[in-house]
Amino acid sequence: MSTFTTVLALIVMGLVALVLIRGLFSMVKGTDANRSNKLMQLRLLLQAVAIVLIMFTLWLTGGGRPT
Repeated sequence: MSTFTTVLALIVMGLVALVLIRGLFSMVKGTDANRSNKLMQLRLLLQAVAIVLIMFTLWLTGGGRPT
């Protein structure tokens, strides 16, 4: 289970990076400000999901403490 949550957290972190880059390019181009704002909101949501997954993985594995 911890391997699954680790992989899922890595995937979500990759999605965060992609949305961030896409949002920054959208902002630099000066296109629709509403779309850029939506991308940044999506990034924030994905970051929250990534943090929850990371914390859950640490809880499952004991946080790296020796057993």
